[in-house]
Amino acid sequence: MKLAERLHGAHAHRHGAHEQGGQFHRHDASGGGADTPGVTLEHGRRYDAFVDAFFFGRRSAVYNRLAELSGARPGDRVLDVGCGTGYFAQRLARIVAPVGRGGTQSRQGSVTGVDASAGMLEQARRSARSAACEFVVGAAERLEFAEGSFDIVTSSLMLHHLPPELRARALVEMHRVLRPGGQLLIGEFRPPGTRFGRRLIASVTGPAMREDMRSALPGLIREAGFTDLRTGDLRPWITYARAARQ
Repeated sequence: MKLAERLHGAHAHRHGAHEQGGQFHRHDASGGGADTPGVTLEHGRRYDAFVDAFFFGRRSAVYNRLAELSGARPGDRVLDVGCGTGYFAQRLARIVAPVGRGGTQSRQGSVTGVDASAGMLEQARRSARSAACEFVVGAAERLEFAEGSFDIVTSSLMLHHLPPELRARALVEMHRVLRPGGQLLIGEFRPPGTRFGRRLIASVTGPAMREDMRSALPGLIREAGFTDLRTGDLRPWITYARAARQ
């Protein structure tokens, strides 16, 4: 069993799939999660501990920088797709609903985190420190929000968990719920450049993390209807893409 499976409680789910060693199981929406063909992870506390270690102490700095790159401002309505334990959502909440003197929030923006995993959302609700954060069950490829509901849409380390045929659909959904002029930020895993490094990462995290989405991601974002695309990397493992809805 890989280290990641131990930390995740070996509860990664893929709808309709039963793969080697029981690593993936049929996702049961009756358990509170969303019905999706994508992989979902459970046991959020273990996941957070694993990712903290995996980022070599730079997780907070990386996600603070991603929050800045999102373009979020006080008062904005933000959607974080595949929010997991709410780690990124809480950093976004500090921007859109900053706490002023006396502990009051000076401008009431909001962050809605959506995830297919009820277990991850349970951890997100437990750890949330901002009243501006709300967490709901949902699937990235089927967002249950009206068109133009949000000023900012973000997603980090989520797209690689979707089957390739659903990634385009998820981005189209993100475009739909974003208002005209709104901003998109996608953060994805950037594997090591060497074959040995990729194999090492896969041995720890599983095969999905061997995929380098830097070549495919810009095209998927443009095909979903976004414009003004900008990309970059953050050490040690993140590649990001920023874009806008016209």
